[in-house]
Amino acid sequence: MPYLDHPRPVAFAHRGGAAHNPENSWPAFEYAVKLGYAYLETDARATSDGALLSFHDATLDRVTDSTGQVARMTYRQVSAARIAGREPIPLIEDLLGTFGELRFNIDLKDSGTIAPLVRVLKRTGAWDRVCVTSFSGRRLLAAQKILDHPVCLAVTPAAIAAVRYAGFPGRAMAARLARSGAQCAQVPRRIATREFIRRAHELGLHVHVWTLNGREEIERVLDLGADGVMTDDVVLLRDILTERGQWNPRVAVLAPGGRPPGDPPHGGLPAPHTPWAPSRGLRMRRKHDRNTIGYHQHRES
Repeated sequence: MPYLDHPRPVAFAHRGGAAHNPENSWPAFEYAVKLGYAYLETDARATSDGALLSFHDATLDRVTDSTGQVARMTYRQVSAARIAGREPIPLIEDLLGTFGELRFNIDLKDSGTIAPLVRVLKRTGAWDRVCVTSFSGRRLLAAQKILDHPVCLAVTPAAIAAVRYAGFPGRAMAARLARSGAQCAQVPRRIATREFIRRAHELGLHVHVWTLNGREEIERVLDLGADGVMTDDVVLLRDILTERGQWNPRVAVLAPGGRPPGDPPHGGLPAPHTPWAPSRGLRMRRKHDRNTIGYHQHRES
């Protein structure tokens, strides 16, 4: 599957790289891209009118200057909130459109995100650049049913438990996973043992381990053969992989005007999707950035 065609081990910027910038914020994602990250991990929450946000919590309270349940608010209401008091909450559609060559690992935080994600993928044509994951097996299965195009999926928690405890996995489980479209097992450090990784590989699954922020634990899972690591500390992971000769950055391509370049889909035929255009919130942010840069240049001249 194209999503997993990058040289391994894969480095994921967890919530954009939350050790260096506010989680799931534009500065976090932009910094990870600047470092050369090819894979960005984020969470999905939907507003009451179906806008799909890059946001972890069910409420705005912890990380923004506002309060309220995201699912009960309109996008107009949520868009007034600022992460860490200064950054707007990104739309996932804007992230996919802005970073048109990068891959996104999207964690569906509730069932209300499924239909909005399908609409976003249809509009952006980003099917090959997304892996869909969730802590809910029911949510993953529901997403699989309504996705009308092949997309990388993480295995369900039940499948992870089966790989972990069922001994030799066997052909039957491999066949079930292949039919489901699952391509990877995304697990915490305690599950990512040498035996688990061996069994997952026998099933043809990649193993991605989350969320590792210390040198010792990162090096340990890499030595065990993990195919990917998710981290908040994007500088540390990059440095470790560089030292090991395993850092494989992907250059992000941002087309003029913020439009993605539009990778040819399967068979070289154009994908049936509506061309992405930046949301009003993103256009306002870019205008603010340009004005700020101009102000500082004026002050420094």
